[in-house]
Amino acid sequence: MDTSRARLPRLLAPIAVLACSVLLSSGCSGAGSGTGPGSGSAREGDTAQAAAPHAASDLQADYERVIKDVLPSVVQIQAGDSLGSGVVYDDKGHVVTNAHVVGDEKSFRVTTARTEGALGAKLVSSYPEQDLAVIKLDKVPDGMKAARFADSAKVEVGQIVLAMGSPLGLSSSVTQGIVSAIGRTVTEGGSGGGTGATIANMVQTSAAINPGNSGGALVNLDGQVIGIPTLAATDPGLGDSAAPGIGFAIPASMVTTVADQIVKDGRVTDSGRAALGITARTVVDGSYRPAGAAVVEVSDGGAADDAGLRPGDVIVKLGNTDITTITSLSEALASMRPGDRTKVTYTRDGDEHTAEVTLGEQ
Repeated sequence: MDTSRARLPRLLAPIAVLACSVLLSSGCSGAGSGTGPGSGSAREGDTAQAAAPHAASDLQADYERVIKDVLPSVVQIQAGDSLGSGVVYDDKGHVVTNAHVVGDEKSFRVTTARTEGALGAKLVSSYPEQDLAVIKLDKVPDGMKAARFADSAKVEVGQIVLAMGSPLGLSSSVTQGIVSAIGRTVTEGGSGGGTGATIANMVQTSAAINPGNSGGALVNLDGQVIGIPTLAATDPGLGDSAAPGIGFAIPASMVTTVADQIVKDGRVTDSGRAALGITARTVVDGSYRPAGAAVVEVSDGGAADDAGLRPGDVIVKLGNTDITTITSLSEALASMRPGDRTKVTYTRDGDEHTAEVTLGEQ
């Protein structure tokens, strides 16, 4: 099963905050005029109480409508001994999912909401750097419906969302939550089935993301996919157990950018991911604390090569961001674009140097 997780620092103790009722400004303390029987305030209260069940009923109807509309576009993917989820991308049988769901497999068994048996599918291409992949069904069943993808620029914190997939092998499962944050940069674990990718602009959600949800759909109440659920956070302070209510999804705009290229060209031709053109590793100082990213290899003609970096240099800053590990270097690069100019600060033979670099593409 899919066990990809993101690591979080030790969590602070929660702080409880009490909120005052907004009705205080309308005389909800019971003092003053207008609070007797038959008053306007009483009638407004009765109206509000009557409206509450209708509001709840409308929200439930929205949930049911979205589930009925989108769930048939979410499939279960069996890759070897592992299970994950996927989203029908078009009417030609393409399904988008996570790279860590497909792993090293080339052939898959796919179960849809409207087919009794599993369908065969083959890998089109996997792009582990963004943890995305596209597979294609050998035969497209009647009535297969492609999902609609949202404009990521319109995703806002507080939006109600539904996560659809196959957690723990329970196909066609739905959980609900909100968009908790946007613009997160998250690094997957490299063990337990993760790709180790650093992914920018992730959507954080409180909807439950469990093993098997990966590759499914995070959907708004307009029935649009706003992201592909990819991983849940873990807290090292709690023995790497899941941190409830903290999950992450790859934004729809990145999903469609990558999937469109794979469907058209069979591979990703324009990643949009910045790169220095190096192989590096984390180094520690005399106190065994992470102290930078040591350059192991420099690609000929790459950004670092053009800037004069060479093996043995230790990168300690990129732009204004301190670099202490290879992960922090990846996260700094994730916020940049190919062609961006920035400064790289590095040490060589104990001396600190700074060079201008024009970033390349990964």
